[in-house]
Amino acid sequence: MNNAVRALDAWLAAEAPDPWVVETSGSTGAPKRVVLPRAAVLASVGASARRLGAQGRWLLALPASYVAGLQVVCRSLVAGHAPVLLEDHDGFAAATEALGPGDRFVSLVPTQLHRLLETDTVSLRTFHTVLLGGGPIDPALRERAAAAGVHVVATYGSAETAGGCVYDGLPLDGVAVAIGDDGRVRVGGPTLFAGYDGEPALTAEVLVDGWFLTSDAGRLDEDGRLQVLGRMDDVVVTGGVNVPAPAVAARLREHPAVAAAEVLGVPDEEWGNRVVAFVVGDLGADEARDWVGARHPRSWAPRQVVALDAIPLLGNGKPDRVALRSMVGA
Repeated sequence: MNNAVRALDAWLAAEAPDPWVVETSGSTGAPKRVVLPRAAVLASVGASARRLGAQGRWLLALPASYVAGLQVVCRSLVAGHAPVLLEDHDGFAAATEALGPGDRFVSLVPTQLHRLLETDTVSLRTFHTVLLGGGPIDPALRERAAAAGVHVVATYGSAETAGGCVYDGLPLDGVAVAIGDDGRVRVGGPTLFAGYDGEPALTAEVLVDGWFLTSDAGRLDEDGRLQVLGRMDDVVVTGGVNVPAPAVAARLREHPAVAAAEVLGVPDEEWGNRVVAFVVGDLGADEARDWVGARHPRSWAPRQVVALDAIPLLGNGKPDRVALRSMVGA
């Protein structure tokens, strides 16, 4: 076992352990230190196993320093196995084989799943479930996985909820989800964090009456499934119009010449904020505007397109928004 796995194994076995502290991704600014009691982590582990219908052997494909990787380690240890570490993308088949017999599980971010569907669907099909989280999931990606015989479950959660607490839109047992008057997603239940380390004022802002007030906008459909519409700060107010950046990015990813896309708002003297698309592929600004305008209001269309060889990512696979905005400034 590596050092992180050993430390978590000792933490789970301790009689009265201190809370575990993990950092948020920092995708929108400075990371926050999230204090997780062991009871919250174990509540998440148990609820996940009940929803999946099995415990088994886990492949650790994400950094254990982030909550998704931490949960993989804890699920595996609770099931009685040390996780197998994925050293690099090219070693996926060998790492999968090293898991041995029994039900296999792995947590991935969309970028990882996309790459593995290109290179190793044979190994992917051997997994009982692929948990997919860490960002918006394009329906086309799930369709590709299903067509390849890969069982994917989309997860929603954060470090503050001890990881994924909503599977395919439905909260895990014991988890409560509600939508506030402002459209903000709220989460309650036994998996919640205790607060932000050294930041009591910030803790008081988001832990209110037993609810964690997330940074995400969402709605509940007629079946009670959560639909996440994007971060509250992903709504770009430009020229008096509210533009949901995730919806624009999703539309751009549907273009046949686009391999990846992200959309952000950046300050603009004329518009207040302007919608900027960061695109991996051959797509000019005029074509991008026409493509978005064919599906959504023309006012949602990006006013600037930045061509990239690849979307910059953080260590956990999420887009690095700070780096993207710095490119516009440059």
